Amino acid sequence: MSVRKIIHVDCDCFYAAIEMRDDPSLALKPLAVGGAADRRGVIATCNYEARAYGVRSAMASGHALKLCPDLLIVKPRMDVYKAVSREIQTIFRDYTEVIEPLSLDEAFLDVSQSLHFDGSATRIAQDIRRRVSQELHITVSAGVAPNKFLAKIASDWKKPNGLFVITPDQVEAFVAALPVSKLHGVGKVTADKLARLRIRTCDDLRAWSKLALVKEFGSFGERLWGLARGLDERAVQTDSRRQSVSVETTYNQDLPDLPACLEQLPQLLDELATRMARLDSSYRADKPFVKVKFHDFTQTTLEQAGARRDLDSYRVLLGAAFARGNKPVRLLGVGVRLHDLRGRHEQLELFAP
Repeated sequence: MSVRKIIHVDCDCFYAAIEMRDDPSLALKPLAVGGAADRRGVIATCNYEARAYGVRSAMASGHALKLCPDLLIVKPRMDVYKAVSREIQTIFRDYTEVIEPLSLDEAFLDVSQSLHFDGSATRIAQDIRRRVSQELHITVSAGVAPNKFLAKIASDWKKPNGLFVITPDQVEAFVAALPVSKLHGVGKVTADKLARLRIRTCDDLRAWSKLALVKEFGSFGERLWGLARGLDERAVQTDSRRQSVSVETTYNQDLPDLPACLEQLPQLLDELATRMARLDSSYRADKPFVKVKFHDFTQTTLEQAGARRDLDSYRVLLGAAFARGNKPVRLLGVGVRLHDLRGRHEQLELFAP
């Protein structure tokens, strides 16, 4: 099998970069895009000047201002960000049609079959970065590697405005020294457990057999075994399908108790029904779920297979989710997992007589 050539492109502080591009007076000042502090807003992204003060995305705007009193917080302009994202996607398509957008500001590209620059993924990445800079006046970082896992790590290696390449013959040594906290799917809980087992690098992880890792981490143990060896067979998916539909609201004042949360359910479910009505017939609604974020930013999501999607069912789910924290609530969300009927139909046609 020929080695794949994957590029991961990630815009540098995308929303903030566009705001600085469109208003040069904002450049070199601590800047964030997000909601107002007096409305319990949250930071969507910020520039590197703000990050130097410890400001981060998903941080409460009020806390960000405490860290950086001179921080400028501007409202998001999603229509502008979406338009720029489409322009970036147009540039990508000049090199390959095998593109998997992950969000407005990042995507995987499979250039294994691209004829540009004699098939050099490195030179393609260089040219994409050059064109985005010259045509759109923002910067992107890129990572080039034989698979998605390594390409995504590589794009972050020399941020901002950087390019990092991991060639096939460099994979072994690069991955061996890689901290396990960098592995795809390793969150804080798993990282803490790995640390307790004295597993800090992928080289440490390689000392464990696949069976031993499965015993410790369940099915994720097999994934860990592969990632520690730089293995990732996931293809770049050009047709991303919805897995769920949901709505959520952050409240200006904390909801103090469960009855206050339950009062919000009818309105949330009305909004959810409106979004569900926009789906085409290739989706079937499946498991209902609720999301609760407490006043201290801890959060939980709870879903129930086989449950109905009516008000009473969501009340039961919300009650169980609230009980996990039993604290004032700043955000509530409701949603539905989706079953993709199109894939099933294609299978039926494949085996039709």
